[in-house]
This record gives sequence, C-alpha cells and structure tokens, in this order.
Amino acid sequence: MGRMGSDEVAGREVPAALEPVLDDFADHLRDGRSRSEATVRAYRSDVRALLARLSAEPGGPAVAGDLAGAFTLPALRGWLSEQVWAGAARSSVARRVAAARSFSAWAARAGLIPADIAARLDAPRPHRGLPEVLRAGQAADVIRTAELGAAEGDPLAVRDQLVVELLYSCGIRVAEMCGLDVDDVDRERRLLRVIGKGDRERAVPYGLPAEAALGRWLASGRPALATDSSGPALLLGARGGRLDPRSARRIVNEVTAATSGAPRVSPHALRHSSATHLLEGGADLRHVQELLGHSTPATTQIYTHVSADRLRAAYRGAHPRA
Repeated sequence: MGRMGSDEVAGREVPAALEPVLDDFADHLRDGRSRSEATVRAYRSDVRALLARLSAEPGGPAVAGDLAGAFTLPALRGWLSEQVWAGAARSSVARRVAAARSFSAWAARAGLIPADIAARLDAPRPHRGLPEVLRAGQAADVIRTAELGAAEGDPLAVRDQLVVELLYSCGIRVAEMCGLDVDDVDRERRLLRVIGKGDRERAVPYGLPAEAALGRWLASGRPALATDSSGPALLLGARGGRLDPRSARRIVNEVTAATSGAPRVSPHALRHSSATHLLEGGADLRHVQELLGHSTPATTQIYTHVSADRLRAAYRGAHPRA
C-alpha cells in the first residue's frame, strides 16, 4: 500500500454501498454508551476516511461483504502511517486508532469481518501540554470588561457577562453551560445542576458575583430575548434559541480580545484558569476534581503542574540563590 499525499487523502470518497455501514456504526456508538455527539461524529469521520482509503486500493471494498478481505492489520497500519507522514498530531492519530478499534470490534460482532483485527493496533501516547491559563489579575480584568459591557443593560451584553462569569467562577465546560435549563439553577443554595460527560450529574456551587449576574439576566436579559421556541434554556442566542457552544466561544473570544493585558482565550482556558486558581488558593485536589466533573484525580493533576511552574518562575525571579 503506497503512501499518498494529504490532498489525495482528502479527495477520496466512500462507495455509496458502504454508507449504511457507517450509519449503523454511528447508531451503535450512540446506543447507550454515553458518548457525546461530538465523539460520534469524530469516530464516524475517521472510519469514513479509513474506508475511503481501503476502497481506493485495487480490489478495495465496494460493498459491506468486501470488508472481510480488505480490513487487515497491514492496511490499518498503512492508513495510520499516512496520517503521520501528512503531519497529523499525535493526539489525532491516537483518536483515529481509537475509532478504528471501536469500528473493528463492532464489525467483528456484526459479522462484517472475521475477527477484531484492530485490537492489535498500538496508539501513540499523546503529548500532554500544560493548559493555557490566565493569571488571577487577568481573569479579574476579563470579568470587569464583561461587567462594563453589561452596564448599559443590553440583553446580549448582560448574557455575555453571565457566560464569562459562569465559565470562570464555576469551571464548567462550555457544553455543560449551554445545556443548562432555568430549573437547573438553585438560587437559594447557589448551586447549578450540571450534566457532564457520560450523562453524569453533579452540583456545582457559584458565588455572589455570579448570582448578581444571573439575577440581572433572568430579570431583564432573558425576557427580552425569549421567544416561543426558547423552551427551558437558561442562556439564549440573539434569536431566542438555546445558546450554542460555538456562539459561547465567540463571546469569550470577543470579551478577552477587548481586555487590555489579557490574551485572547477560549472558554476551556477559563475552565483551566478556574481550576488553577482554586488549587493556588488552597483547594483540595479531590474537591477540584468533583467541581470539574473529572472521573479520576489523574485528569485534575495537570493543574498542580501549572501551579508548580508558576512557583518555580516566582522563585527564579525573586530568590537571591535561584
């Protein structure tokens, strides 16, 4: 199997007779496995690229019955080698290995291939870089920028303030925030009912500044934007529908871009910043894990590395024996 350039890879198409296989695989991923729709789409796209690659070979699969002869370990390794030669990130290659493994296991159970071939694939260990975070002063400046924007009472600006406040003060994921309903807010106890990855539910506390922003939004911002199609959604877009993660990213990008001295960051960077500042303030790692909705402490541990890096930088800059 020869190596092809990235332009050729992108131009391949899946035979029409294999489209139902992709559809059935995606349905399998959705069926009670608590995978996010984004993961389903990513895995389906990866397997589509794999099947297109196999079909491009002489005698490659054109129908589902052809998969048994074409879906081999050398073919899979050749496909992954193409990704590496094309400059794909290690994390991307690792995800494609995961997608191929998932498809292989399902296809073997469905009788499309004789055995779970991809179980023997090795995935590269992705490099885990430290997350981008704001300094506490920069985060305060970003919040202040959002507050100033909301001061004149424009409903969208009032919403934008709440978006920034919730992401930073609660450390929730952008999709979790956009999925909040009005009834998920317990204002008496200042708690959010958040549905995280794997449909796991958790209670996340919020502080007085977030309560003030929330009260302003519910009193004047949301009523001004709400329509018959708004439903129970807490946060709304300009046309009254539920705010989507892409719009939330744009909001954070615009607010941070308008903040002097702060880098332009994403909603996830506000989550990173929230976790880092909690740990720097003395919060217990296990408590931060629960707040963020991480399934294991190992995922949360990376934020201690961020704090340690800052401590080393402060030491080098201030201690005479550094």
